[in-house]
Amino acid sequence: MKQTTRTILVLTLGMFLGLGLSMHRDVLAERQENKLGPLPLEELQSFAEIFGKVKSDYVEPVEDKVLIEYAIKGMLSGLDPHSAYLDPDSYREVRIGTEGEFGGLGIEVSMENGFVKVVSPIDDTPAQRAGLESGDLIIRINDEPVKGMVLMDAVKKMRGKPGTDIELSIAREGRNKPFQVTITRDIIKIRSVRSNLLEKGYGYVRISQFQGNTVEFLHDHLDKLRKESGGELEGLVLDLRNNPGGVLNAAVGVADTFLRKGKIVYTEGRVKDSQLSFNATPVSRIGQAPMVVLVNEGSASASEIVAGALQDHRRAVIMGTKTFGKGSVQTIVPVRNGAAVKITTARYYTPNGRSIQAKGIEPDVEVKRAKIETADDESARRTSEADLRGHLENDKEDAATNDEKPADKDSAEKKVAEQLAKDYQLQQALNLLKGVNIVRAHQTEGL
Repeated sequence: MKQTTRTILVLTLGMFLGLGLSMHRDVLAERQENKLGPLPLEELQSFAEIFGKVKSDYVEPVEDKVLIEYAIKGMLSGLDPHSAYLDPDSYREVRIGTEGEFGGLGIEVSMENGFVKVVSPIDDTPAQRAGLESGDLIIRINDEPVKGMVLMDAVKKMRGKPGTDIELSIAREGRNKPFQVTITRDIIKIRSVRSNLLEKGYGYVRISQFQGNTVEFLHDHLDKLRKESGGELEGLVLDLRNNPGGVLNAAVGVADTFLRKGKIVYTEGRVKDSQLSFNATPVSRIGQAPMVVLVNEGSASASEIVAGALQDHRRAVIMGTKTFGKGSVQTIVPVRNGAAVKITTARYYTPNGRSIQAKGIEPDVEVKRAKIETADDESARRTSEADLRGHLENDKEDAATNDEKPADKDSAEKKVAEQLAKDYQLQQALNLLKGVNIVRAHQTEGL
């Protein structure tokens, strides 16, 4: 038995040494350039020894290819929650997801303490409709424990054929025990930008994820809002709540839409390609109209780039709750056989040099999610002048106020009223914008 093990070990070492010799020049050149030092031969020998032991003694035979793939996955998953080995199927799913359409649940996830953590549910998806929330921990998938799974394997299990059901066991802060949620998979078509007028002059833009076409869509929506408002906007709410991030260039383009000069974001890493800096161009799509950016604990990565840039330049008031705190950049590098490596290559920093990693963006105005109910009790309403018998009519009343509104306008106003009634943070954002404009008007008039 010892002779067999020794033989396997020698063969395995030979395989690694052969691979090392074939790559000798490239590896040495790269290591010298990055000052990494010589190859750790002693550690590689230990790895080869363990490889041989598993090959000879494991209860069932395992192919060399499978063992090496497991080793690569373990090496990358041990670095941080975002680095991973993507087999050909996983790599294909990542590319499909970036394009904005795939089959699944509609959640952005990461790993935390061996469990899958919901960074945020995506708008108008099965996950959002099922009530999943940012911060939820998925502990079982179809009765299979998540503990010990690699993130990409868990993602693969949650994706599937549209119309099929999946049962998740969820642990949520504030609840005594886990609960089950059954979700029906669907085709996830991410509409990354949507908008509407909150009232004349005040626009609302929601970005749910940063994709390759997000900046183009944003510009179209801003043009539409100006047209609907009959002129330039007097204020804008940019909603980045539960936006898990996405493409870096899209975040830069969104921030550039509202800035006229200065740095937007810069990255620092160990290799030259990871050291980047992005600056604004001298064009703003909404002039100097005041802005509020809504964020919460589900706002991550690219969302934090935008919020951090607008906050540092004092271009917008950041409102809501502290963001997720993902301040690292991942690069996907294709490798052999259609697979890829997703590896963290840099940290990004706001224009003022702040690192958001594991810290997040602190809002300028903290507004927690709340539910406000209007008191509609008629008996509690006080009497006004208009209720008194024989009161004088207002001789300056505009006759136009008695005109009937078109049905479509009335319907739009009703939808906005419902939107504001359900969203306390949005109410406060609109109130702040109005307040800023009142103060500006008074300053202009010299009051």
